[in-house]
Amino acid sequence: MQAETTFHKPTSLLTGLWLGALTSLAVIGVLYAGHALAGLPFVPFDLFDWLARVLPGGLIASVIQIMVAIIQGLNLGETSSTAKAIEQLMALTQVVAGGAAFGLALAGLGRRSPTAVPLYGLIGGLLLLAFTLAIKSSLGYGEVSAAIASIWLALVFLAWGRLLGALVQRAGPALSATGPGAALTRRQFLNTAGLGSLAVALAGLGLGRLFGRGAAPAPAVNASGPPAAGPGDPFGAALTSGPAASPAPEALAARAPGAPGTRPELTDNDDFYRIDINTLPARINGDTWRLKLGGLVDTPLELSLQDLAAMSAVTQILTMQCISNSIGGDLTGSTRWTGVRLKDVLAVAGVSPRARSLRVEAADGFFEFVSMEDALDDRTLLVYAMNGEPLPTEHGYPLRVYVPNRYGMKQPKWIVSIEVQDAATKDGYWVVRGWDEDAFAKATSVIDTVYVDSASDPPTVLVGGMAWAGARGISKVEVEVDGSGEWAEATLIDPPLSPLNWVLWRYDGWPYAAGQHEFRVRCYEADGRLQVLELGSARPSGATGVHRLRVNI
Repeated sequence: MQAETTFHKPTSLLTGLWLGALTSLAVIGVLYAGHALAGLPFVPFDLFDWLARVLPGGLIASVIQIMVAIIQGLNLGETSSTAKAIEQLMALTQVVAGGAAFGLALAGLGRRSPTAVPLYGLIGGLLLLAFTLAIKSSLGYGEVSAAIASIWLALVFLAWGRLLGALVQRAGPALSATGPGAALTRRQFLNTAGLGSLAVALAGLGLGRLFGRGAAPAPAVNASGPPAAGPGDPFGAALTSGPAASPAPEALAARAPGAPGTRPELTDNDDFYRIDINTLPARINGDTWRLKLGGLVDTPLELSLQDLAAMSAVTQILTMQCISNSIGGDLTGSTRWTGVRLKDVLAVAGVSPRARSLRVEAADGFFEFVSMEDALDDRTLLVYAMNGEPLPTEHGYPLRVYVPNRYGMKQPKWIVSIEVQDAATKDGYWVVRGWDEDAFAKATSVIDTVYVDSASDPPTVLVGGMAWAGARGISKVEVEVDGSGEWAEATLIDPPLSPLNWVLWRYDGWPYAAGQHEFRVRCYEADGRLQVLELGSARPSGATGVHRLRVNI
């Protein structure tokens, strides 16, 4: 009778919380292995993505701005990749916190009915399953069928609930045992639960890393693959065409060099910023993917990647920037994109004269509207290649949109459908969350480097950076030092790689003076319009202000 009383001794709330958190690590490992090996749902990221979609837009925008400010203020690294890592850590932390709450609840229920705790665990697993399935039904199931995903999730959550219930039930007597060997019993129980959970978590992560599928299959977009730059044409200028074609490679090679430390004129694919609404990029099989084009058209279309690549291709070098980029931030990049004119695809379908806009929808639920004026612009592309390679998964494989003079929020990735509409609506995904409906790119200029050439006598100071005004071009860049009020004109690295790309500049007219100095820069658009000098927040329509850099020389 005494042994039975000891067995039913309830578990403390703190122990239940600890066991819930520990077992959640095992669940994360199992879910990760299933996702990496078979494309099954990874619930921690799904939960985070769902919350990002349903929470108030103002709250999400504020969190984004705070995160960007912290990353840049503390110099934690490149903004977009660091932000994604933080988001993923937050997603995992949510699950661990939820697991802790699960264990806490079971321990609390066990105080009234210790023998029913395993049953409570199963019920809790069922509730978590129902909640997860509701989330997945709104987000979509991706590559796997809803039935297979549901069976997998049922196995994981019911097993978790049953296991956690059993551990919470047994923890009370194990941790309150008395007599010889009791201390060993306590250590054994906690070590078994903790180390077992960690072992399962690490095994799942290891299996996913070792045998994961990697990126989705990416078939060649044509027989020879996307165009690649040659050794005498490092930027691929000769590959470009259309109204935004680049100058001849010879003209680019004859330009003066930029100041040492200035950013590359063309951004590598791996270094191009990534901002989207997902913790993981949408994963699409290019062999089975189709672009659906419907609405106010004569002939609805379903086009494969090969169908698009068979049309007349256009390559152009361009700069894209995120609307949440701060002055001097790194959420911007320059790339060589290849695709087909959106107007050419619309011509095949035959667009009604009543058409006013296009609703472009992505595989991840993101959507935006493109005006007919922008859609018929010769520079607006459906893009399938980036810097001579198939569009990377992170940047929208198999297809994304480029629209000149707009921030990145207006240019969806992973697109799956385009609907021609008779309404001129602009209420896209971020617009309904408080961002600007036009997202018209503002002129901006940035100092990348202040370089001292100490080999010369006296030492020479070279200042360099970039300026960009969408597709409107840059006519002049000026630099000011130490608040003197005297703005001196810098030298543009002219011509730029294309009419759509940023312009690099250099300034070497400042005499060397040791000590701390502050440099400021401003630019003028091609028509002579000065960039907005007043400091303004990125939300809702893009940051404004003068970039400054303080250095010790």
